[in-house]
Order: sequence, then C-alpha cells, then structure tokens
Amino acid sequence: MSRPNIVFVMSDDHAAHAISAYSNNTSSKVNSTPHLDRLAQDGVRMDATYCTNSICSPSRASILTGTYSHVNGVASIFTEIDYRVPTFAEVLKDAGYQTALFGKWHLGERPESAPRHFDAWRVFPGQGEYVDPLMLGPDGAETVPGYATDIVTDQSIDWIRQRDPERPFLLLVHHKAPHRPWVPDEKHKHLYPIGSIPEPSTLFDDHSTRSQAVRGVRMSVADDLGADELGEELPDELRGPENREARTRWKYQRYLRDYLQCVQSIDDNVGRLLDVLDSEGLSENTVVVYTSDQGFFLGDHGWFDKRLMFDESLQMPMMMRWPSVIPAGSTCDAMITNVDFAATFLDMAGLTMPTSQGRSFLPLLRGEEVPDWPEAVYYRYWEHDDPIHHAPAHYGIRTKAYKLIHYYGAGLGVPGSSERLFESEWELYDLQKDPEELVNVADDPAYATTRAELTAQLTQLQAHYADLPYDGPSTEAPKWSWADEKSLKQVAEYTRRLEQDREANTSP
Repeated sequence: MSRPNIVFVMSDDHAAHAISAYSNNTSSKVNSTPHLDRLAQDGVRMDATYCTNSICSPSRASILTGTYSHVNGVASIFTEIDYRVPTFAEVLKDAGYQTALFGKWHLGERPESAPRHFDAWRVFPGQGEYVDPLMLGPDGAETVPGYATDIVTDQSIDWIRQRDPERPFLLLVHHKAPHRPWVPDEKHKHLYPIGSIPEPSTLFDDHSTRSQAVRGVRMSVADDLGADELGEELPDELRGPENREARTRWKYQRYLRDYLQCVQSIDDNVGRLLDVLDSEGLSENTVVVYTSDQGFFLGDHGWFDKRLMFDESLQMPMMMRWPSVIPAGSTCDAMITNVDFAATFLDMAGLTMPTSQGRSFLPLLRGEEVPDWPEAVYYRYWEHDDPIHHAPAHYGIRTKAYKLIHYYGAGLGVPGSSERLFESEWELYDLQKDPEELVNVADDPAYATTRAELTAQLTQLQAHYADLPYDGPSTEAPKWSWADEKSLKQVAEYTRRLEQDREANTSP
C-alpha cells in the first residue's frame, strides 16, 4: 500500500462528553454530532486518550513533537515552541509529503515562532476571532470575511483540490471553536434553547474533600463565568450568596447553549470535509483524525475551563478513520497520550520520530494485543497560580483504577505563574468506586498501601520522562529555551493586564 494521506482535525477545548459518539459513556446525551459520529462508526473511538498538560499551547506542542513540555519548551500559554525539537510535520515533509496547516496555531506570536515545514499555511494570531478573523500567512496578513470554522474548512478543501495528486499529503485543520468567548454561527442560534440542556450530576459538587489549592481556583460557573463570556448581564435578583444555586443554573444553560452551538459548526464542517474526501476518491487511503487539544469542564464539579487533572479536563476526544487498516465501529480503551500522536502518524507512513517520548499505537488501531502497553499516564501542569483562574501547578499519575495528584505549589519561573508558594498537598481518587472523582482518599488509612504504590510508580514515570520532581523551594527550575530577559518582561506585563481585566470583569 502507498503511504497514506493524513488529515488531522483538531478543535480547541472540545470535551469528549460533548460528542454524541461518547454518549454511551455518560448518563445523558448532551448534544448530537452526527458527522463526528461518522468517524467513530467508520473507524475507531478512543476511550482513554489523555493530554499531558491541559492547556492549549502545551498540548499543541506535545502533539507536534511527541515530547512533554519540559522538552519542547512550551510549559504555558505564554511560552513558545523550541524548533530545535523536531515535529512530525517536518519529518513527513522531508519524506516527500505535501504539508498544509489552516486555523489556530497558538505557539508564539514572534516571526521566529511562525509555522515551519508547511508548504501552505494560514493561521489566526493568538486565539483569533470567530467572525471576519484576521489570518496570517507567509505572504502577510488579511481579514477573511465569514465565520472562522467555515473559513478554515474552506481553505482546507481548496488546498486538497489544488494539491499534487501524485504525492501523499499531511493536512492540519485547526479550528478555533469551541474556545471562549463562545460566538456561534447565526444558523445555529436556534439550537439548545435555555432549559433544554441536562445538568451534570456534579454541578453542585461542594469540593469538601479537595485540597485547598483546588478549592482556590476561579473556574466556578456561579461566580467566575462573567458577562464578557456569556454575552448577557446577570439579573440583579440572582446576585449574592443566597442565590448561588439559581445563579449556577442560569449561567450553566447559557454557557452550554453557546458552547454547543459552536460545536455544531465543527460537526457540520467535519461532514463537509469527509464528503470532499469521498468525492475526490481519497477516503480509502486517508487517515482522518478528530481530536481536541484537551478536554473541558462543562459545569462538571461546578466548573468551566480545564487545567486540572480531573477526567473532564484530562480526557481528549479521539476518533480515527482509515478504512484500509482500522476496523469500522471499533473502540480502544488502551491508555494513550498526546505525546504518542507523532510517533503513530509517522509509523503510518513507515517513518520514525527522531526524539519522541511517545510510542506508536498503530498496532492498537489494527485491533492487535500489545501485552507491554503502558497501564498508566503521567501528567504535569506547569502554569502555577495563573492570573485568571489561579490553578495550582501539579503533576500526577492516572491508571485504570486510581488517580494520584501532587499539588506541589510552585511556579519554577514559568511565565504566567505567580511567585506565591502553596503548601504541598495530595489527592487520591478511587476511580472504580468513585468514577466522578468526588472523594479525595489521600489521607484515608485504608488507601495507604495504594498511595505508596502509586507514589513509587509516579517516581518511575518521572525518571522515564526525565522530568524532575519538585523537592521544595530549592528545586532547580528547568532550563527553558525561552527564558530571556525581554520575553520575561513581556510576559510580566501581559499577566499584569490580564489580572486587571479579570478583576474588572468579575461577576458575582
């Protein structure tokens, strides 16, 4: 068989539980995504895909390079990719692939951080806009009329039709949606009316057993989701602590309505892309992947946003179609991470990744048994006490049965982090007895042996990935590639303005 084409579609902040193909894993069906479901029906639905740092830029860098944040240099959204680390696009281009990228980049604003190793590219600066977005390319910047999700798909389709049909291609389709602030396309604004969206069972989680660091995050639907994000002012009668439950429900319905309407455009445009592949006769030997850069809290535990190691944030949706190789309608519950993507895509093309920390899961896609496949994943969130959500730095391990998290409480010089030190805290969740992760049993004597075993396993994974654990204030910070004086001053000024904006827009 000739080398396959690879179409990699990635959205931003799209939770797996907002895809109907995953609805059999949840208690209720939140929305309908028939075109995304086609990928699962025609290929495989991955049920245990996890990010290694649940925030946009770091996840994107890990996908491209097959490495953890401490290797590729992208520890936070304020850091830039280190191009000394190879990307899978670079390897494919060197092997003769045509390469293209359209949509969100978010791996640095300086010219030195622009996309490399792509024959064609057009990207949003920063987060980009939903309507009439500015787009940057090798020949400059232009404002493109229309809705962002349609535009990215149009550009991708045009490139497919103009490609050299004699050579394989890599196409990265990177949607802005459903990143906040949520601005749906006009044609979807009738969907998911207020009051129709089921509430998650953990919407009113009281966080009573969680660490102080987690209780201090500002991701509450009730108190931290403001008018600037909802596009609607909170009625006066819903303000105040006595109205918190009613306020939560009011905000939740509007938040999910707008979020799911943005998702609907993603689904429509994935359908358009699949139809073009069919009409061009490309489907049989084209790998089509759909994923998101991380998960997202959709009112789960009373939160929005991501960052934390709870499953709604940690899990990435992933569905993949390759008719000549992947059995239709299959599922895979082996634990993989975004660090594994690069090695897998190159394995599909008969190539290898020069510096990957990941492993190809192509045998799993074929339905093969892999006896030595890892049974745990390692996670690290670096952006300590960030200026908007104040999420704590932490690392941890997830197995099929348990999750152990260490909130070590230090920023280690990562841009976007504060200099405040938090008390070291641990959380442990029994995922078999407590799949919703409501009860922290880290200090329960009945779990002492389990905690010790997981701690030892965590240490082994850190050694395997050459990631130094935190060992108090004297812990040496990694030698970040971006840590020059100018960059740090720019980040300090940016974080100061973010904090000011956040204080100005906070709504009770």
